[in-house]
Amino acid sequence: MQRWGEPRVTKDVDLTLVVGFGDEERYAEKLLQQFSPRIANAKDFAAANRVLLLQSPDGIGIDIALGGLPYEELVAARATPFEFLPGLSLLTCSAEDLVVLKTFADRDRDWSDVEGILLRQAALDWNYIESHLRPLAEAKESPQIVDRLSRLRQRKRQI
Repeated sequence: MQRWGEPRVTKDVDLTLVVGFGDEERYAEKLLQQFSPRIANAKDFAAANRVLLLQSPDGIGIDIALGGLPYEELVAARATPFEFLPGLSLLTCSAEDLVVLKTFADRDRDWSDVEGILLRQAALDWNYIESHLRPLAEAKESPQIVDRLSRLRQRKRQI
C-alpha cells in the first residue's frame, strides 16, 4: 500500500512466498525455526489455509501467504524493487496485482485500500486486472467482486 495506494500505518508485514503445492509444511517448519508462531498449531493452519502466521522477535505480525497458483508465481515474477527509505529496498507487486489481490480478499479494509490505489494510480492496465481477477473470483465462487470493482472504477472515473 505504501507504494501504490494511500499509505497507512500498520503493525504487520504481509508477504508471499511461492512454495508450490505439497511443500507447505516443510517451509512452515523452516520459518518456525526462525520466528514465533502467532497461533497454536501454526504449521497445521498454514498447511490447511496456505497462510503462516508468525511474529518477529519484537512482536511485529508477519503473515506469509504460501503461494502456489500460477497467478501467484506471475505476481512474484512481475514484482519490482521499491526504495522505502534510503538503503531499504523491497520487492513489491505491481499496482495492478495489488488491485487483484485486494479485490480477491474482499474485506472492508481491502476495498478501502483499492479505493486508495484508484485515487493514486490513474493509469492502470484494466485488461490485465480483469483477465486475472475474473478466474480467481469464479474459483472462489464470488463473481460479484468483479462487478463491485467495476462499479468502484466507474465512480472513480466520474470524480
